[in-house]
Amino acid sequence: MILDKLVGLLSHDIAIDLGTANTIVCVRGKGIVCVEPSVVAVKRGTNEVLMGGNAVGTVAKAMMDMAPASIQVIRPMKDGVVADFAIAEAMIRYFVRRVHNRGWLIRPRVLMAVPAGINQVEKRAVIESTKAAGARAVFLIEEPKAAGIGVGLPITEPRASMVVDIGGGTTEVAVLSLGDIVTHESLKIAGDEMDEAIIQHMRKAYNMDVGHRTAEAIKIQIGSVYPLEQELTMEIRGKDYIRGLPRKETIDSQEIREALKEPAQAIVNAIKQTLERTPPGLSGDLVDNGMTLCGGGSQLRGIDKVIERETGLTVHTVKEPMKAVARGAEIVLDQLDELARKGVLESGEDES
Repeated sequence: MILDKLVGLLSHDIAIDLGTANTIVCVRGKGIVCVEPSVVAVKRGTNEVLMGGNAVGTVAKAMMDMAPASIQVIRPMKDGVVADFAIAEAMIRYFVRRVHNRGWLIRPRVLMAVPAGINQVEKRAVIESTKAAGARAVFLIEEPKAAGIGVGLPITEPRASMVVDIGGGTTEVAVLSLGDIVTHESLKIAGDEMDEAIIQHMRKAYNMDVGHRTAEAIKIQIGSVYPLEQELTMEIRGKDYIRGLPRKETIDSQEIREALKEPAQAIVNAIKQTLERTPPGLSGDLVDNGMTLCGGGSQLRGIDKVIERETGLTVHTVKEPMKAVARGAEIVLDQLDELARKGVLESGEDES
């Protein structure tokens, strides 16, 4: 017990936005200290993380689509939840070690941001993975709450605030009031589905196979869901899937916009469904306040314009949208004990 208390004194409270595409880590009193892809490279057929446990994040992502048969590059999160328990544990342990300067005496309290729509089994997987990675206590906060706090919305007041968080694996749509979620929609369509739509387009239109890294680059460089003032082009390289030979092709933003139409419409539909379930008293607030977009997917060209056109509401964008959830979790860290006592945060059992 004395050792546990000593470890607690030596460890900092940390918050982790464990996303499907990226993981962002905050330390209490220091802010965001780490932004890395949620990717791990292991020896194929094992859970052995390469490079002495350090083939995580940017290092591992560099191997994606390029690794030999002996190496497997894994994304342990799928649709915002843990898909591979052992690899998720290894990834979380790496990030905890990294922010504590690799100290061995590490048992921090950890605040994890999770999708609002996950079930109890999925919550337990997050808690157990985090504890196994060395946390002495785990707290959960729903991503829409954290995002609302992070972008400065008055979510504790008796009026409606609306957040649309388009991440890598999920899109979280929520209306908040009085510090809690009034209604929400959690959609397993987000950045990854957009990448997959581009991959399928290249195969159908050009008989060309491209990897996920190339698809993501296409989305970032020329992707849009609303007509551009000046259309863009891009030269890409892939493999002819009929002949099996390398080749290159020039594509344009118009065709990619068509490819992205279906996932974009699914996100719009989720927003509409959330609005339909919002109580009338709060709907009036949204006419005045509109909604706020965040998450990496909100940077897709024209997504705000499409949502405005389809809903009639004003859409606000924010600086550094990918960090909105982490910024909110960072703020919550300063009130961790108080919010846990009030039941605002969900708590896993303390191991110490």
